[in-house]
Amino acid sequence: MCTPEITVAAVTEREGRFLLVEERIEGRLVLNQPAGHLERGESLLQAIVREVQEEAAWRFSASALIGVYLWRHPRTGRPFKRFAFTGSVSDHRPAQPLDEGIVATCWLTPAQIRAREATLRSPLVLRCIEDFLSGARSALADVAQLDLDSAGAVAAVEV
Repeated sequence: MCTPEITVAAVTEREGRFLLVEERIEGRLVLNQPAGHLERGESLLQAIVREVQEEAAWRFSASALIGVYLWRHPRTGRPFKRFAFTGSVSDHRPAQPLDEGIVATCWLTPAQIRAREATLRSPLVLRCIEDFLSGARSALADVAQLDLDSAGAVAAVEV
């Protein structure tokens, strides 16, 4: 079995809408939470703050862990372990260039996201929002300081 890629994602809600990024992946536009790979030398918390800044031009302040998810890309079989955090955003920098591949950011309701399910980057996008809406939360202290080496040992829910 392949070692999963460790990723982080931010689920942030304002007035019933969730922050998403529209990105071009393999030639098609998809929706995703601000998310990305954990880099060597950083903690999960540092990674999610960096990813939200780079992909959405917002400062993210994590308040809880929603969950840890394991998903395999259906075409490649490549496994991904996603640590989904919730929190708030502030200090938007609309003039900041976004990461390569990011086309736009948007705030969508759960109904709008479900209506665009075919354009979600993976089933993890909707699963994380549904878990957030159901109240799933764990203390940040349990995982915030984990790094690339220690995050792999955390149990995950398979999606």
